[in-house]
Amino acid sequence: MIPALEALARLREGNGRFVSNLSRGELPASPAQRARMATDQEPFAIILGCSDSRVPVEIVFDQGFGDLFVIRVAGNVVAPSQVGSVEFAADRFGTRLVVVLGHSQCGAIVATLDELQGPRTEHSRNLRSIVNRVRPAVASLLETELRHDRQALVREAVRANVRASADHLRHGSEVLEQLIQRDGLLVVGAEYSLETGVVDFFDGAPPE
Repeated sequence: MIPALEALARLREGNGRFVSNLSRGELPASPAQRARMATDQEPFAIILGCSDSRVPVEIVFDQGFGDLFVIRVAGNVVAPSQVGSVEFAADRFGTRLVVVLGHSQCGAIVATLDELQGPRTEHSRNLRSIVNRVRPAVASLLETELRHDRQALVREAVRANVRASADHLRHGSEVLEQLIQRDGLLVVGAEYSLETGVVDFFDGAPPE
């Protein structure tokens, strides 16, 4: 079992390689690796990230086959299925780091802000479920001066949504709460910059 802080250091180092164009290129798996992992896995971090095609998690963190347990959903929102997936990996594999990974210019965040600021948009029931989960995290921002600066509003809304998802995992699951209290599970929030490739661990993570 890899402790949470060691796992966090691995992610930071991997992202540093990615940003510097020094990635190790370990993602493809050899037949021997596939055979070994067919019966077991030991991911050192759980990543709850957005489905956006521009944020391929293993590549962004320069990690290989079997290193990360990745859960992806538009807007990196937390619903029961996501909570259950995190619980499963943390309990079954002993993974001690959970990262909620948002990203700049997130479409789910923009769609939610558009709905809050303008005429009601007609979404399907399923798409609306995502917007409804983002809304509580970002609605209060529209009561601040940020409502006059669209770019800053989106930037802060992305982070507010990440914080809300991370808090949900920390306090919305008895299983995860016990793992945090007794077994060193760490839940942190981070943002990936589409522009620079840098991942900023800004919520719940100790400084480097």
